[in-house]
Amino acid sequence: MPLSFLCVNLVYGRWFTLLVQSSKNRPHTTMLDHLPVRWLLPTVLPLLRVLLLAILRGAHQGSYPAPTTLLHHYDFVIVGGGTAGCVMAARLSEVPEWKVLLLEAGGEPPPESIVPGLSRVFYFPSESTWDYFLHPQRHGLRNYRNRSSPVPQGRVLGGSSAINGMLYVRGNRRDYDHWAALGNRGWDYDSVLPYFRKAEGYRGPLSPSTESYHGREGPLPVTPDEENDGFTSAFLKAGEQLGYSVIDPSGPEQIGFAKTEYTTRGGERWHTARAYLNPASRRHNLHILTGATVLKVIFNQEKRAVGVKYLYKGEVRKVSVKREVVMSAGALASPKLLMLSGVGHRDHLNSHGVKVVVDLPGVGQNLQDHVCLYGLTWTLPPGSPTGVLNVASPKMVSDYIHHRTGSYSTPLSDFGHAWALVNGAGHDPYWPDIQLFMASNGLAQEGILASVALGLDTKKYLQHYSSLFGRPGMTIMPYLTRPLSRGSITLASRDPLQPMIIDPNYLSHPDDVTTLVNGIKLAVQLSKTPAMASTLGAKLYAKPLQECAGKVFGSDKYWRCYVLHMATTFYHFAGTCRMGPASDPYSVVDDELK
Repeated sequence: MPLSFLCVNLVYGRWFTLLVQSSKNRPHTTMLDHLPVRWLLPTVLPLLRVLLLAILRGAHQGSYPAPTTLLHHYDFVIVGGGTAGCVMAARLSEVPEWKVLLLEAGGEPPPESIVPGLSRVFYFPSESTWDYFLHPQRHGLRNYRNRSSPVPQGRVLGGSSAINGMLYVRGNRRDYDHWAALGNRGWDYDSVLPYFRKAEGYRGPLSPSTESYHGREGPLPVTPDEENDGFTSAFLKAGEQLGYSVIDPSGPEQIGFAKTEYTTRGGERWHTARAYLNPASRRHNLHILTGATVLKVIFNQEKRAVGVKYLYKGEVRKVSVKREVVMSAGALASPKLLMLSGVGHRDHLNSHGVKVVVDLPGVGQNLQDHVCLYGLTWTLPPGSPTGVLNVASPKMVSDYIHHRTGSYSTPLSDFGHAWALVNGAGHDPYWPDIQLFMASNGLAQEGILASVALGLDTKKYLQHYSSLFGRPGMTIMPYLTRPLSRGSITLASRDPLQPMIIDPNYLSHPDDVTTLVNGIKLAVQLSKTPAMASTLGAKLYAKPLQECAGKVFGSDKYWRCYVLHMATTFYHFAGTCRMGPASDPYSVVDDELK
């Protein structure tokens, strides 16, 4: 067996089957108790990296050596070299007179991040991720261990753009227009569209009606999935049979069905470190320091940010700032760092013994996420080409190694998107409240590692899905595009090395549950169209969830119960440093992001 085939098989192939069989024999144990899970990734990943370094010759993600001498003063210090931080470093260092320091806690992107088909590796703990967990949820996540889920976030140059699923989707134009209507100048859609175009390097055909919405020369490549697979085609056709159009989701309107687009180029992931930071890394006025964990922002008596304290190689250091500190640590870590620096709600800071610099109650509040409903499954006829088990073949590995084509040139699976308004009465008909995400494999087909990645209770997972193991199937996941529930980021302690408390307060607003139920009903309706029921042979897996068995399967009451047990994060956190005018008591930054 070729070594490349062995490694891919270990990560994505037959180990799923072995783990399933192991779990069926010992259903009372948790997956974390199983020896294969405990040593599988730590053992395989180093081997996989050695292999990738040898076979992916010519794949260059960039080189980011530490500066030989750090300055005592910089014009700008950027906290976090993630998705946004890499862009900020590249753009600010375009001015030769400005000295810019980028501080990133993680390191350089690992070789497996190059391969789109290996993106699922990053759902599991590694040195490239912050391995957070949700605070136990009061209203939902009833089938998850401790009513929580793991929250992997990028701890690497490029941030989560180096570990995510690479799907490219912009917000809806009404989202931006709404921001402007709240008093944020310059954030309406017509004002931000030029920047979308400037960033984008679209690498596929476009219709004349949507060409003007795209950019061709930007640093971030966007590649449409041009594979003519049966799943996506049937999904798009099913949408048309329900009266929806096939759309360009970056075009004038977003209601409709679409193929997926990826931030890839030539079959490789293109994160922001590769797209923005690497071309800028040779500038003499830009210093990039990895392995540097920021502890707090330093303020002077006038409450102006004048420096940063950070931990590097076991030593606490300080650096001074002449112009600005740019906080780009993400929606989870940015409010944590502000609070540790004395900016936040006075009572919360006092409770942790943090000296108050600015009493700003909105810091860490307003946490939002695209709550996603996992687990809906449709079975398919025997022999249907579904699931990740089908990609661990020597030919598919060889196609990628030699040509950067085939299954590994995109995230594993066939996908499709749809946007719809499922709560129509009295709402803007072009502002979707639900997105459907179709994938050609469900929880059962992905194997028990998928349940570990999500944090599902193993015993409950096996009880519901074990009868589907080895059978082809697919899923449609509804998730909220405009959730109404709001959560928070708060400090667990004043120790900057301790994780924050992440409480999204999922499903606390009853309308979120209703929207997801209506999203389920749309997915079920879609699956009954000729394109899916006849062409694909999709059949809804109608085994009642044990915890909802007292309710009639398919009724609104049943689906509400299902939502409360199976919905969790889609890893799209936002809102914790809210932008707004001074009249907004919970705003954290103004419309210039100061």
